[in-house]
Amino acid sequence: MRRPHLYIKKLDIFISKQFGMLFIGTFFICQFVLMMQFLWRYIDDLIGKGLSMEILAQFFWYMSLMLVPQALPLAILLASLITFGNLGETSELTAIKAAGISLMKTFRSLIVISIFISFGSFIFQNDVAPKANMKMAQLLISMRQKSPELEIPEGVFYDGIPNCNFYVQKKDMETGKLYGIMVYRMTGSYEDQAIILADSGMLQSTAEKKHLLLTLWNGEWFENMQSQELSSSAAVPYRRETFINKRIVLDFDGGFNMSDAAGFSNDARAKSLEQISSDIDSLSLVYDSIGRAYYKDFDRMFYSRRDISGKDSIRAERLAEAKDLNVDTLYARLKPSDKQSVLNSALSTVQSESNELDFRSMVTSDGDEMIRKHKIEFINKFSLALTCIIFFFIGGPLGAIIRKGGLGVPVVTSVLVFILYYMLDNTGYRMSRAGMWAIWFGKGLAPAVLIPLAIFATKKAIDDSMVFNMDIWRELFRKMFGLRTKRHIMGKEVIIQDPDYTADAEKLKEITNEIKIYSRRHNLKKLPDPMKAFFKYHDHADHKIEEINKDLEAVIDDLSNTRDKIILNELNNYPVLVTSGHTRPFERRWINTAVGIMLPLGIFFYCRMWRFRMRLYRDLRVIRRTNEHIIARVNDMKQEGNDNENK
Repeated sequence: MRRPHLYIKKLDIFISKQFGMLFIGTFFICQFVLMMQFLWRYIDDLIGKGLSMEILAQFFWYMSLMLVPQALPLAILLASLITFGNLGETSELTAIKAAGISLMKTFRSLIVISIFISFGSFIFQNDVAPKANMKMAQLLISMRQKSPELEIPEGVFYDGIPNCNFYVQKKDMETGKLYGIMVYRMTGSYEDQAIILADSGMLQSTAEKKHLLLTLWNGEWFENMQSQELSSSAAVPYRRETFINKRIVLDFDGGFNMSDAAGFSNDARAKSLEQISSDIDSLSLVYDSIGRAYYKDFDRMFYSRRDISGKDSIRAERLAEAKDLNVDTLYARLKPSDKQSVLNSALSTVQSESNELDFRSMVTSDGDEMIRKHKIEFINKFSLALTCIIFFFIGGPLGAIIRKGGLGVPVVTSVLVFILYYMLDNTGYRMSRAGMWAIWFGKGLAPAVLIPLAIFATKKAIDDSMVFNMDIWRELFRKMFGLRTKRHIMGKEVIIQDPDYTADAEKLKEITNEIKIYSRRHNLKKLPDPMKAFFKYHDHADHKIEEINKDLEAVIDDLSNTRDKIILNELNNYPVLVTSGHTRPFERRWINTAVGIMLPLGIFFYCRMWRFRMRLYRDLRVIRRTNEHIIARVNDMKQEGNDNENK
């Protein structure tokens, strides 16, 4: 009684080992692909910055930690696809089922492993990923602030150096020389600015990385001197200097300085669940108080007609008296100058209130977006962990159905599934972040689509469904587009019974006559009647073509036993007839009617039917010509036989 249990236990260990080895490999592959995608987005922040190996190592380390939760579901999907694809391709899965072990029992060990990975992903996101996101954000900001001399772009003004705006027309990447230089230098205010023009120059960092040395050739220096303290005898408004060679020292800290982490305190990705929950309450409390304050101001400004006591009662009485006044009449009595003054005052008031409302709206909208980001990140920690389990119930059943191992079909299938997940999840995230969708709907969109897909794939795998069998889909598309295989008849090494050449030749003559009669009665080159094809039901089956095809196949089957190479070659010239499709698209009446009503599909199947008619017309001509050749060859064989007997 304990043997089946032990057998299943060994099977669990075997499948777990297969999955574990593949999971480790696919995890590093997925991690590498995601890292390359992330690196490509920030490649401009790394190239030409003179970053040390230590900083680059930190960048790649924190990037890898940050992408682990995204790589885990994809690795589970790909590993489960390959595992059960290999088992199906080597018929091991068939042997397991033949032993009476159900597919769900086969999945049992991997379900437990996927659940453990899911819990590990959740813990990782809650404890490790926030710190990695924080450090990654600090590194990116710090790298963007570190701008060396060769980072000055061509054709645009560059303001990365304090108190200076650089414009470079052209630069030589090999020598570092700059051409067509224009520098706007401001020391105190716009009145103190200096404009420097030069034909060429170079910008280099000093050894201690605390200053930049700007060397200019063949240029002019214009500087405003009005704000400087000058003697009464030398009241010069500006200074102009022409130079051949000039060196200027600019203050600039070119070293790598890590940004302050306090600037990322509002980033939800850098927080654990406990911190997110606490910050949501704090943010809600703060912005609710701001909203109440705005509401009170609005209520005090626009709803002061209420029955209130104190000084506001006088204002309410005045407003009640002004209610009966006609504003248009009062405005018409004013002088033209007073009218313009009133209009300007009203317009100024409206613009002031509009700007005030826009500012308040900006404050509250920023708060709402910050709260939404925290709520999205709160749900995201659970949804990414749940995706690990969902992807297993998609990858495992699909591998058992497709039964293709290796990295071919599984990689393509997993990429398609991941693209679907990424599109749904990214769309839901963006729409939820913008406040266009509810957060639960946006973050639940991807699981809501993938969970039914996982259930469907699991059910089909348990039922041994052929819905994902590529041969069935290939045959379906072949029939839909009218594709057919070419006849391939080879000579047999052992022939039990020789063909009856005389009877076959006579039968081919009859088939030729029947084809001639059929061609006269049916004009296959004529366009079919759409009303008869789609809406008028009668027996559309072409029984005559079916009989001709049946007789022809019988003759071909008999002549395939021949040793004559000429006849064998002619047999391969016979087309494989399609006896349906040239009379109506489908056998069932309601399908034809539905397709005829749906105009795009109706046009497709109508053209398909006409194509079948034209192909049948050409096939009948080929059959007649091939019949003549075989009949002639049979007669030649008879003549050769008679000649041999006479000799």
